[in-house]
Amino acid sequence: MAVHPLSKRVYFSVQSGDGTPALLRINGGKFEAVPLTNIRYSSTAINNAVEDKVDDRGRSQRVWAISDINYFDDKVMVTGLSNQEFSSTFRSIPFPFGKTQDQSSIEIWHAAHGRYETYSPIKTFTATTINGKEQLIASYTCTPLVLIPLDELAPGKHVKGRTVAELGSSNSPLDIVVMEKKGEKFLLMANSNRAIMKIKLSDIESFEGKLTEPVSESYATDGVAFINLPVTNVIQLDKMDESRFVVLQRKSNGSLDLWTGGERYL
Repeated sequence: MAVHPLSKRVYFSVQSGDGTPALLRINGGKFEAVPLTNIRYSSTAINNAVEDKVDDRGRSQRVWAISDINYFDDKVMVTGLSNQEFSSTFRSIPFPFGKTQDQSSIEIWHAAHGRYETYSPIKTFTATTINGKEQLIASYTCTPLVLIPLDELAPGKHVKGRTVAELGSSNSPLDIVVMEKKGEKFLLMANSNRAIMKIKLSDIESFEGKLTEPVSESYATDGVAFINLPVTNVIQLDKMDESRFVVLQRKSNGSLDLWTGGERYL
C-alpha cells in the first residue's frame, strides 16, 4: 500500500490467486484497476543483490534483496541484503536513473540479540532532519531503532549506526512515517506483533547516548521512550499528509479494514 504524495490517492500492489500481479487504487470509495499499458516507466537493476541461498532456518535470502524502498532528495533509497561480506546494505540511486548506484554496508548493535550485526536487513526506514542533520531512521526485526547520518552513507563505506532504542523482541517493524502536530514531530511505526508505536522526535534528539549492552529480559525495551497507540493487527501504514495517516488493518473477524487516523492519535 502506498499513498501518492500529491493526489493523496491510495494504491495497492496485489497478487491474484494464480500469481498474477496487479495495481489497484481507491476511487470514489471503490477499488479500480490501474491499466499499465502505455504507461511511461524506467527501471534499474540492483547491484550485488543477495544470491538465492538458504539460511540456517531453511529460508531463501533472495526475498531480502530489497527490504524497503523510499524516495528522498531526488534519490531512490533501497535497503536489503547484498552478496558482499557485510551483507546489510543501503543503496542510494539518483533519479532519473543513470549509471550511478552508491552502496554502503551497515553495522548495528542489536540489544535484544546482545551482539553487533552486519547481516540483518533494515526492515523499514525513513529520512528526516534531527538536530539540524539529515538522518536515516531505521528499524530491524526484534526491534532496534537506529540512526545513521546520511552523509556517512558514502559509496563503498562501512557505517556503524547508533542504536537509540530497543522496542521489543519477537516483532518485526512494518512501516515508519514522520507526522506532525502543532509544530511537534513524531514517528509512527507499525509492527507485526505489537501496537503502532509513537515516538517524539524531540526525545530522539535529546538522547545523546547509544545502546551498547544486551537487553536480557525477554520482550523488554530500552532507550528512547515510546507510546503504544490503541491500534493492533496492522498490515500496512502510510502517510496521508502531515497530520493524517492511513492504515490497512486485520480485524478480529478476519476482514481487512482501510481507515484514516488523524491528530487524536498524535
